[in-house]
Amino acid sequence: MRSMVLPKMSTVKPHYHYTSDDKGDCTNHLNQAFSQKAPDIVWVSDITYLRAGSKWYYLCVIIDLFSRKVIAWNLSPRMDVDLVIITFKKAYGSRHMPCGLMFHSDRGSQYTAFAFRKLLDDLDVVQSFSKKGYPFDNAVSESFFKYLKKEQTGRMTYSTMRELHISVFEYIEGFYNSRRPHGSLDYMTPNEFEEAYWKQVQA
Repeated sequence: MRSMVLPKMSTVKPHYHYTSDDKGDCTNHLNQAFSQKAPDIVWVSDITYLRAGSKWYYLCVIIDLFSRKVIAWNLSPRMDVDLVIITFKKAYGSRHMPCGLMFHSDRGSQYTAFAFRKLLDDLDVVQSFSKKGYPFDNAVSESFFKYLKKEQTGRMTYSTMRELHISVFEYIEGFYNSRRPHGSLDYMTPNEFEEAYWKQVQA
């Protein structure tokens, strides 16, 4: 494994703020800055659909841009705001409630819903949006779904939501985060990249 050279980090993360007074604001604060200097500065999210039996199910993921790690995901038969809220709360709790966080997504109704925007506002999380109809602004999420379908779900047939859930779990937790190297991470896995960062920070 190659050694990783990290930039010196400020002790204070950059701080952003979204105010709920302007619910029509869909500013792109990220502007395709997909390379971040530390974990939990920018998370990106998206939703895709996957089939099991005769039904469609909806997978929401949240990815940390620093390590490309899928830090939370949720599978649901409904593509509604609750799908996004539940996934975000999983990520927020598992990452120990980070401060100075930016959350980027497309302009889907689940992400622009008042309940979700208020949740982010209450937690002082800035919300960033891709330009309308421009998937390149959320390329990391789009890329993850492409490989998920190419390497896992597109190669299998599922009869039930449980079978689909197990398959997604095996791909994310058993392969993508822990065994799949990324060229953008100096061919480390997301887990290895984060571990190397924290070892260097604590050294």
